[in-house]
Amino acid sequence: QVQLVESGGGLVQPGGSLRLSCAASGSIFSIGAMGWYRQAPGNQRELVAVIARGGDTNYADSVRGRFTISRDNAKNTVYLQMNSLKPEDTAVYYCNLKVRRRAGGWEFDYWGQGTQVTVSS
Repeated sequence: QVQLVESGGGLVQPGGSLRLSCAASGSIFSIGAMGWYRQAPGNQRELVAVIARGGDTNYADSVRGRFTISRDNAKNTVYLQMNSLKPEDTAVYYCNLKVRRRAGGWEFDYWGQGTQVTVSS
């Protein structure tokens, strides 16, 4: 089994910052891409940022320049530093990890439980 635990969400004023973390544990051989998604009420889940195992990153246009994704492969953890937050960033944020549980095995998607981020004055 693989477990993902997210932390770091909360309530912040516009212009503020938050840092999300997502730590994976359990039966893990390797982790490929790691990403953050978000879903606001009434909207579909959307990709926020993704980071490859080697460190290449990609961002949604709406967050580029404000958010930074990073990873610590030794800790099986992915982070999302969110600066200059706006009310439209309000959503439940989910981490997604592509995990290989054994050598030569397939990669499977694992999702965190979600953490609420609310940007409001």
